Order: sequence, then structure tokens, then C-alpha cells
Amino acid sequence: MSTFDELSKGMLASFERKDRAREDAYRLSRETIRNCSSSIRCVHRNDLTGAERYMSEAALGLKKIQEALRDHQDIRFAGFVDGAEQEYAEARSVHSIVSSHRILTPDEIGVELVNYLGGLGDTTGELRRHILDLIRSGRATEGEYFLGVMEEIYYLLMLFDYPDAITRGLRRKSDLARSMLERTRGDLTNALGLAKMESSLENYK
Repeated sequence: MSTFDELSKGMLASFERKDRAREDAYRLSRETIRNCSSSIRCVHRNDLTGAERYMSEAALGLKKIQEALRDHQDIRFAGFVDGAEQEYAEARSVHSIVSSHRILTPDEIGVELVNYLGGLGDTTGELRRHILDLIRSGRATEGEYFLGVMEEIYYLLMLFDYPDAITRGLRRKSDLARSMLERTRGDLTNALGLAKMESSLENYK
């Protein structure tokens, strides 16, 4: 066997292992994202038990990804794992804020800091949806707390004014969070004003 034959055999085996690890991690990332989406849907349906079950599956998926890519850190930071971590951070944040009015820290969620921030940015959209659900069910006053959380998230994101190469799209999420905040503030203000007017009319009867 020539030297090049020996070289190619070893290198091909290395690339095969890397390719299998990438395929496994990519599949697990997609499963994790699906579980996170299902968890958020459960929160909006007030099925907190279901939400926790899906979050547990998502956490297990992230753990398996870490194991699959332990020796392939170049793939770990190729992008798709970040997407899964952001979705997980969003799901955990939505569940905690809606169910217990508590904002989890990056350490509690267990993802990269930039993915934690990205997940928080996406959380504003889900909080807007929750506030609109409250308005539709005649509980607009409860939405004031969640509007306050949206404001705090937006102000937090604005602190991280760094190049996109570092924050990986966080500026765009900040802009979206501001848009969500402004629209939701208007919707909630109108709903509260209408509720106050209806209450006044009831008192005149």
C-alpha cells in the first residue's frame, strides 16, 4: 500500500466520523426545535404539564447534540445548533414567565449567552400573543405585567450593541422586539381604555 493510500484511508475515516456526527446533530436539532415549538403551544393552551414534558425532551436532545459533537466543535458552531439552543431558551423563558412570572438566567437555561439573548428576543412575540389572548378573554389588566416584561427584554437587548459577527443577528431581534412592544402597548392601552369605559357605563345603570 502506497503512502497516499494510507493517508487517504485515515483521512476518509475521519471525515466519515465527522459527517455522521453532523447528520446526527442536525436531526437532533430539528427534533429539539419541534419539541420547543410544541412546548410553547402547550403554554398558550394552559397545558403546563405538556409544556414541561416537551421541554424535557428538548433538553435531552441538546444533551445528545453535545455528546455527538464533543470531538467536532467546528460543526457545533456551524449555526444549526445555535438555532436549537435559541428555541430552547425561548421555550423555557415563555413557560417560566407565563406560569410563574419569573425570568430565568442563562445559567438556569444552560445555553450559550448569545443564544439566551436571541431566545429572549423571540420571547417577546410569544408574550404579545399571550397578552392578546388575555385581552380576548376579558383579562386585559393581567397583560400589564407581561407588557412590562417585554419592555425589560427590549431594554436588555439594546445593551448589547456589538458587531453582528459577535451577536449573530441580535440587532434584528432587538428591532423586532421594539416593533412588538409598540404594537402591543397600543393594543393593551385601547383594551384597558375600553374596559374602563364599559365599567363606567355599568355604574350609571
